[in-house]
Amino acid sequence: MPLSLHHIVVDAHDLPALARFWAQVLDWRILSEREREVVIGPDETAPVGICFMPVTDRKSVKNRLHLDLTSGPEDRDAEIERILALGARRVDIGQGGTESWTVLADPEGNEFCVVRPKKSLIA
Repeated sequence: MPLSLHHIVVDAHDLPALARFWAQVLDWRILSEREREVVIGPDETAPVGICFMPVTDRKSVKNRLHLDLTSGPEDRDAEIERILALGARRVDIGQGGTESWTVLADPEGNEFCVVRPKKSLIA
């Protein structure tokens, strides 16, 4: 059987808070919450979720991996504002200002992008 992606694991200083932020951003649910692991996903049968694991140190450099999020074209700006209201912030990682994506960071500083919707989402 070939491998498949099970979880994206995010190191977190405050597991419950960061998991709840991402669950709200993605309109997902907390699927499992333990002292050293919180898992979120759209539902229990989803093939992939996000798992938050504890670390004691805070993030200090740019992510080597990040998530790209998208929405419908008419919702993009409103979604960015909604995510900012949840606790994200805009970050500058060297953008030139003409990109088709917006770079944000979650409450612990993990960068992610809200990208222009794919053409298939527009049609």
